[in-house]
Amino acid sequence: MKRGRLPWLSRVAIATLPVVAASILGQLATYPNLASWYAGLAKPWFNPPNWIFAPVWTILYVLMACSVWRILKVGRRHSERRTPLHLFFAQLALNALWSWLFFGFHSPFAGLFNILPQWLLIIGTIICFRTIDLVAAICLVPLAVWVAFASVLNFEIWRLNL
Repeated sequence: MKRGRLPWLSRVAIATLPVVAASILGQLATYPNLASWYAGLAKPWFNPPNWIFAPVWTILYVLMACSVWRILKVGRRHSERRTPLHLFFAQLALNALWSWLFFGFHSPFAGLFNILPQWLLIIGTIICFRTIDLVAAICLVPLAVWVAFASVLNFEIWRLNL
């Protein structure tokens, strides 16, 4: 085994299980509130139809897992990957928390306080991942773009429903 390299199955588990858990946790807050709460909110003209969100997030979660897997497979010392991985998992935790703040607590305002730091953590992760593996960083660019869009959408939903 190369220096700093985890066994294959460990890399797959570390890359996929937290991402799957974040997805499931987010869905637990989101789906019960779509018809009962979210449908009644005023939304901006650029709000996508609800059916768009599941395939987009599925692609984004797959890209996130691939990104982390690539970082974990690089034969670097653990200490060189520590900060980038902490940033990644922090943004992933905020990702799951956003669904609870916005949908679970019915608070677009609370969602705003989460999504902006979340986006900054994604940007920081991309910058750090780029120094280790360019493809891993590129895998997170669609996430950064989507969360930037979601930030504007979140703000507009909050503003329209004051």
